[in-house]
Amino acid sequence: MNSFFLRAGKLFPAGFLILCALCPLPAQQGGGQGEDFRDGEIPLWEDEGITVTGTQETTQQIEVLTREEIEKHHAADLAALLQEALDMGLTRYGAYGNDTSVNLRGFDSERIAFLVDGVPVNSPLAGEFDINRIDPASIERIEVIRGGSDTKYNVSGALGGVINIITLKKQEPGLHLGGSVSNTAAMPGYYRKRDGTTGNPHWEDLADTQNVSAFAAYGAEGHSLSANFFANRAQNPYLYKDFIDKTRRKDNNEIWDLGGRLSFIPELPGYAKLILSADAYYGDKNIPTSGSSSLAGRQQDSSGAQNIMLDMQRAFHDTLAAEASLTHNWHDRAYDPPAGASSRHKEQLLTAINRWSWYPLSGLVLRAGGDYRLSHLDSTDMGLRYRHDGGLYLTAEYRARDNFLVIPSMKGIFSGPAAASPAVPVPKLGFLWTPLESLSIKNNYFRSFKHPDFEDLYWGNDGMTRGNPDLKPEDGWGGDLGVAYQYKNYFSAGSAVFGQWTSDSIHWASGRGGVWRPENVGEAAFFGSENRVKIHIPLSGIFISEIALSFSYQYLLGYLLSYGYTWASDRRIPYMPMHTIGASLDLSWTAGKRELAGSFTVSGHYETERYADTANLSKLDPCFLLDLGINQELNKNLSAFLALHNILNTFRESFADYPMPGITATLGLRLRVEIPRGAAEAAVHE
Repeated sequence: MNSFFLRAGKLFPAGFLILCALCPLPAQQGGGQGEDFRDGEIPLWEDEGITVTGTQETTQQIEVLTREEIEKHHAADLAALLQEALDMGLTRYGAYGNDTSVNLRGFDSERIAFLVDGVPVNSPLAGEFDINRIDPASIERIEVIRGGSDTKYNVSGALGGVINIITLKKQEPGLHLGGSVSNTAAMPGYYRKRDGTTGNPHWEDLADTQNVSAFAAYGAEGHSLSANFFANRAQNPYLYKDFIDKTRRKDNNEIWDLGGRLSFIPELPGYAKLILSADAYYGDKNIPTSGSSSLAGRQQDSSGAQNIMLDMQRAFHDTLAAEASLTHNWHDRAYDPPAGASSRHKEQLLTAINRWSWYPLSGLVLRAGGDYRLSHLDSTDMGLRYRHDGGLYLTAEYRARDNFLVIPSMKGIFSGPAAASPAVPVPKLGFLWTPLESLSIKNNYFRSFKHPDFEDLYWGNDGMTRGNPDLKPEDGWGGDLGVAYQYKNYFSAGSAVFGQWTSDSIHWASGRGGVWRPENVGEAAFFGSENRVKIHIPLSGIFISEIALSFSYQYLLGYLLSYGYTWASDRRIPYMPMHTIGASLDLSWTAGKRELAGSFTVSGHYETERYADTANLSKLDPCFLLDLGINQELNKNLSAFLALHNILNTFRESFADYPMPGITATLGLRLRVEIPRGAAEAAVHE
């Protein structure tokens, strides 16, 4: 097994042969059976190169964040972007580069399925995904599917939902160059030192964080090539208030990291394309302990991925569409704590995915496929471990009437090598009714299921903690009902209510002899609603060309029914606010003879109090964050931006005893150069 993974990086020629075996050669263009009805029901042919088998209509509660919206926020990282743009909840251990968990419908990152370009990337070690590895500047689009009703990607472990981060894009003809540079300043001031004396302002904090990113892309008739690079240096010193309301300065949290992505997309005959991509990341981080302690550990992360994908709008026959991918991921983590033994973890993942769509009749689409992942771990705390996970699914999309769509789906998932882990059926059922062209009603019912992670099963016995190899998978059932209304491009509104029950949830607790050990003691119920309104007002004849307003409200009741608690105990899930409110105002304009574009965005995010423990004895105060962003083109190639985060300098803790930064200001420049196809080809030949 070890030698296999050591050679994994050399297996891609063989992997390509596997892809060819999974998917037949694409069919040539031409008329054939099924050509007529497909004109009105075409598979979603996405230039990003993933999931051509998706449908344009879905029963799922889904949000999409576009490239334009991403650029307007100038968020420091992906986690901040998700909070500012989609009002998602976060649990963070500090500023940029520190551990972060995303919260979706009451579930944390370990119970959310993360995908990069349609491929699952959750770690088998602890179940989460380090979203610091993805540079927002490299993202083309983000899809967020709320709840466990996902039938678009049919991945496992999505209790709270799916977050798909799309970086791939087929490039327009010509040569495209660009990049950005920015500096983030933390506001200096007087503070109380650890010895009780007063410290003077550190003016070097005005040069707290620097970011550099660059990209180059080339599009031609039959292929396109793109490359992205980023680097960050973050000192991460900032002022905060301690539990006795004294101003202190966070230190020992310096982080620098860098990464890059490369993709090549050649087009093949018959509406097909091959997608080759690779990425790499390295981070060197100081990990501080809680509060105002001077202790800090050191963590080094290196990771990478290589992917081959065959994407076919027509495969073998005009009524078939397919895609297949083979991905190798690796992640090495070395952690040296301020005291105690060091730990090393090396993960290797090999993932194969195959998806098919068949259009046998008008109004009927059958989707089938499967995924397989081989995981290997070499850890100082867990030894050598491996596991294979995967499943097969079948989904039908049946249009009973022109305005009524039914989507039943069944996936059987498995996990080994334990013989006591048989295949488990995971059913889903969705309905979409469109009584009016502008009105849709969505209803979903689903089972959610997740196997334990390596840490839960095998964490070594160091006298204080010990894994539990007898753990059962986490299981649950849920449903949601949503209504959406769209009036042209001027007004949209959506509202959904949901409920979900989970059992055998895994929690670590101190047991006999004071040893912390995970057990299947968790039962929980989640109820809530999600609501969003967007208004776009185009204007003419004045300086402002468009006004956009957005408002969102999320309500969540998460009941903990474990450790002897009942409904009457009224114990809430830690770190999940009951009320989350977001609002934003976006003004766009064109100015000057050259009609240079600009925008102004102000957004607010409010969360009510959160509990920091299962007994609900410790609370984190409500907090309100106000952000502001300004973008202005200076000429056709160069633009400037300013982003102010936490303008009100709100003191807050995202995780107990880990304070977050106050006000920060980011100032930067962005460059874009577009060289037309003819000039680009001449430059390439020269």
